[in-house]
Amino acid sequence: MRKWYAVYTKPRWEKKVATLLSEKKVDNYCPLNRVLRQWKDRKKIVLEPLFHSYVFVHIDLKERELVWHTPGVINFVFEEGKAAVVRDEDIYSIRRFLNEHDNVSVAKAEIKVNDIIRINYGPFQFMEGNVYELRKSTVKVLLPSLGFELIAEIKKEHVEVINK
Repeated sequence: MRKWYAVYTKPRWEKKVATLLSEKKVDNYCPLNRVLRQWKDRKKIVLEPLFHSYVFVHIDLKERELVWHTPGVINFVFEEGKAAVVRDEDIYSIRRFLNEHDNVSVAKAEIKVNDIIRINYGPFQFMEGNVYELRKSTVKVLLPSLGFELIAEIKKEHVEVINK
């Protein structure tokens, strides 16, 4: 059964990955935001990915090898050890919202002490841990899955809250 999954891409590769997946006949969606940009001599509406480093694919899980072997794809987004399923209603809502609005912005959920987070960048990418201290631009995270109480200081923009 085909479901929507989120794929994590190399930075600034969202449109390229979507094009490459389309060439492979893989149903995908890269939400693009219409943004007015101003240069010294002109203004122009440009299409920018709404979610940085993410593309959605509509596949049967047996097709995931085809997605994995696409240049620019890093991995699927995982939740509890399985590829995270994105609900059809969520994809529909994103499409409808982008059709109705320009200059949309995405805000990450606020990070709090004791939140469980997933690291999206760096040597601990895809690991999960507990936030035990917040600073202005970083969080300190306890990473118990390594078998040690390893504490990593990570930039806030490189983590996402997965459980409140």
